[in-house]
Amino acid sequence: MSGMLLYLRLTAMGLVALLVLAAAGWSSWDTARHIMFTDDRERGTIAVSGCGEETCTGLYDPEGPAAPRAGLRIDESVTVDKGDRIDVVVKPESDEVVRRGVGGVFYAWLPLGGALLLASFLIAGMGLTKVAMGSAIAGAAVIAGTFFTV
Repeated sequence: MSGMLLYLRLTAMGLVALLVLAAAGWSSWDTARHIMFTDDRERGTIAVSGCGEETCTGLYDPEGPAAPRAGLRIDESVTVDKGDRIDVVVKPESDEVVRRGVGGVFYAWLPLGGALLLASFLIAGMGLTKVAMGSAIAGAAVIAGTFFTV
């Protein structure tokens, strides 16, 4: 009986770890796909003119002959100060832009980095210490990369 309970506990921990990682991966991919595959995306720069609680707005200047336009939004956490010019990619069919470049990639994968760090504790509880260390190191690397590049 105790063997079966141990097996159920390990199975439950593994399923929770997989669920956390899958949800974070899905969340990260929603933003990362716009940054990593920019061939058919509209690119340019945004000059931050004002910030609210969660987003900043500004004048968007696209690359190429298109005219600049105002009112596009970017997450407040990837901007530094009012007046900053940030390289961005426009999300299709929206008025939202995401930071591009190395900082944008790290920022997009930040939810997965946090999930890797969180899941490492669950994985360690399953007795897979080397896998847990790899997960923790990968998660910490994404978090540190985001901190230093954004």
